[in-house]
Amino acid sequence: MIWDIDPVLLKLGPIEIRYYGLFFALGFLVAFTYTKKIFLAHGFKAKEVDSILNYMIAGTVIGARLGHCLFYQPDYYLANPLAILKVWEGGLASHGGFAGVLIATFLYLKKWKRMSFFWLIEVMMAPIMFVAGMIRLGNLMNSEILGRITDIPWAFKFVRYDSFYRHPTPIYESLGYFSISLIMFILYKKYIEQGKWPSGRGLGVVFVLSFSFRFFIEFFKIEQVAFERGMSINMGQYLSIPFIILGLYFISGHQNKVRFFNFLTKPLK
Repeated sequence: MIWDIDPVLLKLGPIEIRYYGLFFALGFLVAFTYTKKIFLAHGFKAKEVDSILNYMIAGTVIGARLGHCLFYQPDYYLANPLAILKVWEGGLASHGGFAGVLIATFLYLKKWKRMSFFWLIEVMMAPIMFVAGMIRLGNLMNSEILGRITDIPWAFKFVRYDSFYRHPTPIYESLGYFSISLIMFILYKKYIEQGKWPSGRGLGVVFVLSFSFRFFIEFFKIEQVAFERGMSINMGQYLSIPFIILGLYFISGHQNKVRFFNFLTKPLK
């Protein structure tokens, strides 16, 4: 496959509409619509639901940006802190985005206290993974987050990057995240919504599935930054390990025995 897509979908004078931004927005729109339907079905008010979109977008963008700056290029951004604000220049890390969503959830609950942390985050698991898949499609349109050189039949030549055939890793990741989104939707309907699982187990499952998949897919990617060259496992894999361990911890049910998590598992009022 020869891949030579202009990342700019449409130009309106000085304004550019890019595929990446479009997929990002569509992902959040679908996720919000799904989440709002569940909230309203459980008796929450529309105003309690509407503000969550702003929290989630802010958490994703800020977390992803800081994750990239602190873990992938700390020397540059610590020496040039104002450059952190230049999001349009690129540089978002999905691990930071996921952490940002968790923090945004805590902040949201500081305002709306009628639900528990785990209830809220487990409602959003399937849509969050859907958004992750849409963002990777945006990466595909930007010809970024690419794979290693290969001769497999489905290899892509990303003309805007170089002249070699490579693993289309953005497609691998998007398909993986969409699949995990579907799995979490089924598990939510079958077990979580019915109260058959303890609080936190669903979050643990999505952590283990998504970050184990991310750990595996990194073996097919090129290095994102220079310091990763020669490393046995890269930064993305190192950052995935704590999430996998935390996920196994949540799945085990131990969080119900630790005082620190008591306030997270309080029942809905």
